[in-house]
Amino acid sequence: MKAAVMYQKGELPQYVDFEEPIAQNDQEILVHVKAVAIKHFDKGKAAGTHYSSDAPKATGRVIGGDGVCLLDDGTRVYGMGISGMLAEKAVINKQRMVKLPEGLSDATAAALANAVIGSAMALRFKAAIQSGDVVLINGATGFTGIVAVQIAKYYGASKVIATGRNVQSLQNLLSLGADEIIPVTGDDTPFLDKVKQSHQEKPIDVMIDYLWGRTAELLLSALMGQGSFTNKIRFVSVGSMGGDLIRLSAANLRSVDLQLTGSGLGSWSKEQVGLLFTDILPEMFQLAADGKLKVESIEVKLADISSLWNLEVANGKRLVVSI
Repeated sequence: MKAAVMYQKGELPQYVDFEEPIAQNDQEILVHVKAVAIKHFDKGKAAGTHYSSDAPKATGRVIGGDGVCLLDDGTRVYGMGISGMLAEKAVINKQRMVKLPEGLSDATAAALANAVIGSAMALRFKAAIQSGDVVLINGATGFTGIVAVQIAKYYGASKVIATGRNVQSLQNLLSLGADEIIPVTGDDTPFLDKVKQSHQEKPIDVMIDYLWGRTAELLLSALMGQGSFTNKIRFVSVGSMGGDLIRLSAANLRSVDLQLTGSGLGSWSKEQVGLLFTDILPEMFQLAADGKLKVESIEVKLADISSLWNLEVANGKRLVVSI
């Protein structure tokens, strides 16, 4: 079979002939792969830089963690791979697949899944979002941030505040559920002032953060209290595009009712992961099929994997490999 194979970390994946994977037990199933999204998570895993990754073996391995597949009977499913997914065939876990609804394209399903995991899991389980909450999405102009804005509104947020560097993408979010937009310009003062003003007008209940780094420092400092009663704020770290470390004042933690947590592999319970496949993903796939959850993707071919691996996709779109 043809596949995208990584031989050494730091190198580009190669489009080569590779041995077809074999299901090892009755919980595994061989599938025909149709579409796979390329995400920062996949690149980090392949390069050995993501905290859950190990380096590729010298003999090489197929990359890609999840995608849209066909079962032997023609049923179309989203599945998480046991073997690498950027290949004509892959082995997936029967307990980690979801049947896809009619009307949902392969590209949209492949692009959407990881973003749902990166937003719905944080909102539902880590932030415990409640109807009427005010939610701020930091880094909302990225693909997952765009999905998070829409899901926060779907989950009942009374107000969604979106921050990001791309001004045009921020404006577009106003039609997808954002009620207020705050640009990240690199100038700390206006960003901090606008967050403080918004928080004073209507207290923020939830912050979902995809950037970390300097903007996270500013957001947390904007919440600092002065000894009076404060509302409980749930700050959830999901990504670190702005840097892996921050400086956090101890007074910041003591002066406000703040819950600081993260959402990612290792932070969820088995029950929560089970609900992802039985409830959350099916619900979000159906919303997308009904046109109520909107994303944009760019489709490319597996044969071009080496040239497109480091391609930067702008304006909150996602690269999807059609196979």
